[in-house]
Amino acid sequence: MNLQFDVASCVRATSKFSECTKCVDVCPVSTIEIIDNIPAFTPSACITCGGCVGTCPTEAFSLSGFSSIEFFFKFLEEESNELVCQKDLYCCLSVLSVEHLISMAIASEEPVVMDADACACGGDSDKLQEQLKANIEEANFILSSFSEKEILTKSSPIQLVKKEQELTRESRRSLFTLKGAVKGKQAFDEAMDADELKEFGIDLTDISKIKNKTIPDKRKLLFSVLKRVEKQEHYEIIPTEEINFTSQKFVDDSCTNCQICYRICPTGALSSNQKFSLINFDAMLCVKCHLCHDVCEPNAIQLQPGFEIKEFFEPTQRTLATFDIQRCNECGNYFTYTGGIKECFRCKIEEEEAMELHALARARNKS
Repeated sequence: MNLQFDVASCVRATSKFSECTKCVDVCPVSTIEIIDNIPAFTPSACITCGGCVGTCPTEAFSLSGFSSIEFFFKFLEEESNELVCQKDLYCCLSVLSVEHLISMAIASEEPVVMDADACACGGDSDKLQEQLKANIEEANFILSSFSEKEILTKSSPIQLVKKEQELTRESRRSLFTLKGAVKGKQAFDEAMDADELKEFGIDLTDISKIKNKTIPDKRKLLFSVLKRVEKQEHYEIIPTEEINFTSQKFVDDSCTNCQICYRICPTGALSSNQKFSLINFDAMLCVKCHLCHDVCEPNAIQLQPGFEIKEFFEPTQRTLATFDIQRCNECGNYFTYTGGIKECFRCKIEEEEAMELHALARARNKS
């Protein structure tokens, strides 16, 4: 099982203004770092815990040989409803996001039981255990707003089942103790590569993939499972800081309709029409990556103080802002009209620059 990274799915590949550091913050061995605005890591230092996989909002990280969707259906078929780090997943339970936990709790006939206190996947670091407990707490808080189901936790001295080929952190960093010994040139080259910092560039293929709006599998799973829940007459509104995987937004009057927010939104939660005369928002497509906030120069996009649970069951596309689109009298292009002469911003700048040049020329002629 190896850590894999799809640079085209990372919000940092979409904009240099992205401030997302979730993968860096959760890594218990600090092997993930940001280089040239893109996450990088050293494969031999990675302990394949899966913490970055579970916390990444756009599923840019993954573990080879592991599918959270396949695990979800396998778990429903199993007789046991208990989950223990490394025993049931061969990695840390933090690989499962809050959305996964909510989906499992709703779909399972028996209460899901997780032994968070038994998590020792991070070694000397308690980052993974804290992340796992935070995920369970958030999942239960959201579940309590529309369901009687919850994820149970227990404390027990369960002996963790180690991966068959698991290595200590020291041996992972040692070239010649990797799997006991390095045999042959190919193994030597592979071991050398594993000790090298793995950086990721952006090529034309990645650029093409970035333009595609992709909904993460964990969101598709949650949306499918929520359809099984009986609708209620009234739904709660929870504080926006209590939910970390989606949001509701509003746009204030400082918006200039620069179009950047909905052009770079990785899932299409923000969108517009053919005339670019409005900004629409779909909360069930939002992954709360904060990218639209990071790129908004006037900080016009804001989070609503509360999130309406109703969005889970009756998702609506809301119009956050509308604009008056007119044709420029000078160049003929369409622009956002705010009053006065029908002249686009570019033509106004060109006219101002031309006036300055004329003024300089007259001043020189007089001298």
